[in-house]
Parts: sequence; structure tokens; C-alpha cells
Amino acid sequence: MSERSYEPVTPHKVAFLGLGVMGYPMAGHLARAGHQVTVYNRTAAKAGQWTDEYGGRSASTPREAAADADIVFCCVGNDDDLRSVVLGDDGALAGMKAGAVFVDHTTASAQVARELHETAGQKQLGFVDAPVSGGQAGAVNGVLTVMCGGDPATFERIRPVAAAYSRAITLVGAPGAGQLAKMVNQICIAGLVQGLSEAIAFGIAADLDMKLVLEVIGKGAAQSWQMDNRGTTMVDDKFDFGFAVDWMRKDLGLCLDEAKRNGAPLPVTALVDQFYGDVQRMGGGRWDTSSLIRRLRKAG
Repeated sequence: MSERSYEPVTPHKVAFLGLGVMGYPMAGHLARAGHQVTVYNRTAAKAGQWTDEYGGRSASTPREAAADADIVFCCVGNDDDLRSVVLGDDGALAGMKAGAVFVDHTTASAQVARELHETAGQKQLGFVDAPVSGGQAGAVNGVLTVMCGGDPATFERIRPVAAAYSRAITLVGAPGAGQLAKMVNQICIAGLVQGLSEAIAFGIAADLDMKLVLEVIGKGAAQSWQMDNRGTTMVDDKFDFGFAVDWMRKDLGLCLDEAKRNGAPLPVTALVDQFYGDVQRMGGGRWDTSSLIRRLRKAG
């Protein structure tokens, strides 16, 4: 984890559920910022590795981890994973003290966010849906963008604590709005990566020095985060880092499901989702999302 400075904040007792590629460094930033952190992970060895590195303590169930915490953070895989650590006798809500807040960083559906917000409220608990953007590098460097849905007063309670791993943390609306904002983010990225893939494949076919071309056009209107951070690696045919195709397909599935409910047309997103399906069939489920260019090179 890179070194960074933290804004002074009152130390809190917090829990973090889920120590994957995002959650592990996010929980680490909380510990380094001075908070008392208890972690839970489905694979206990990963929790042990985390406590060896950062201190704190590990718990055997989400309920145990959440006990006595002021804020419980969570970053797991999908709606089902989220329900499994939140609900039930061993779930976090069963162990949280009245007035505590659950902050969910999972990229999940707006529907499950609203459902869990209501369930938490019935138990006198707060709930904020807070999906993130910035990828593994953003989590490691503590510069994630966090999009939140929930009650303003609850958001203000968790904002200075979540700032430990955030560059920007913003309340965008009511419960579920954070997840909807993340869907907007993924829709934007899907179209950008496909456009960048087509542009690079076209330039290579035209015998251009594409690294030079990207350097030139990156100073103009075509510039994007994807171009700056993935353009040259796409030219080099390297896809062993970043956000995986399998995860992007999960996210785009959420977008397409929500679009069916709200009536928004997503023709390009639906097409790019199919293209990612092609990449999966090529064995690229764990390749970075910029691997969309692989199917164009294969077609050529």
C-alpha cells in the first residue's frame, strides 16, 4: 500500500467485511488512519494475513465483527454475497448496536440497497449504499471515488471515516442512488473502452505508430482515463491487471436489468456486454476490461 497522509478524524470502532482486492487495502487505510478495525473474511486465512499486516482483530462471523462497531463497512461480490453477510443469525445486522451504520461498498443492485436500508431502519440502524470507482490501484492508493445513497445525516457521520481511502465521497441521492450512479459510471466506461479498442485496432491496421498517436491525441478532445491508463498496454496486448471482464459483465448485467425497469434504452451497453461475452469465451474472464481489443485482433 502506498504511503498517504490522513486528515485528522476522531477514532472510531469499525468493522470491515470482505477482504478482496478492494476491501483489503480499504480496511488497511482505515487502520492507518487511526481507527480500531475488526475484519471478517469468508476465507479466514486472509483475515489473519490482514491482522498480521495492520493489527486490529479478526472475527469468525459478520455478527461478531459488527458487535460494538460504530460503522460496519462491507465490500463483497454481489447481491447474494451481500445478503449473506448482512442478514440472518450470523449477519452483521444481528450484531450491530442501535445507532450504528452499515456502509456497503459492493457494486450491487439498487433494489437490494433499498431493501437493506429499510431492514436496517427497522432495527434503528443506518445504511448507506456506497459503491466505488477507481479500481484496485485506487483502493491501494486511497483515492477512490465513492458514490453514496442514503439519508444526509447518516452520510455525514460516515463521510470523514470513509475519507481514509477516498479522493471524493459524495451523497448523490436517496437510498439506492449510489448504486444507480455506479451503473452510470460503468455504462460510460463500456462505451469508452469499445471505442478505444476500435481506434487502436484501426490504427494498427493502418500501420501507424499507435503509442505516438495516443500521445498526440491524448492532448486533445479524445483524451480519457482509459486512454491515459490503458491505451499503451492495449497496444502491447497486456491485460494482466485492473478490473476483470467477469466483474464488468456482472456490473453491466445490473445496468441492463435496471434499464428494463426504468425504460432507458442501452443499445451500446447491451452490445458491449455481448462483446465481453466473446472475451470470456476466449478464456479472458480474468483479463482486464481493456481486453475488448483482443476480439478485434482475433477477427482481423
